[in-house]
Amino acid sequence: MIIDSQLMSFFTAGSLIVIGIFAALFLDNLIKKIIGLAFLADGVNLFIITMGYKAGGIVYILLPNMTISNFAQNASYPLPFALVLTNIVIGASTLAVMLGLIIVLNKKHGSISASKILGDKGEKIE
Repeated sequence: MIIDSQLMSFFTAGSLIVIGIFAALFLDNLIKKIIGLAFLADGVNLFIITMGYKAGGIVYILLPNMTISNFAQNASYPLPFALVLTNIVIGASTLAVMLGLIIVLNKKHGSISASKILGDKGEKIE
């Protein structure tokens, strides 16, 4: 049995999202939490790209020998690709800021463990 690539992309996106949520919620190391959030963002990006897939679609550039109706019927969807490109740029910036905050927290508290920074009961240690 052959499973098509779009279905496999949905399964991969779902697994990346689940791994990212698990890491962000249940891991104690702040760097691992950020890696989990990166997995989550990559899973969402893959999901959006997979939703924009069109079987037999062509690049959305109108060539001189194409008719408008042929182009409209066969062109792939450009919006998901633009959304993912924007998400990648914003995600890279956010990732850099989060890593910078971890460096500051490590210098202040001497640890990157969320439980040590917040305390065992979630209270802030000063």
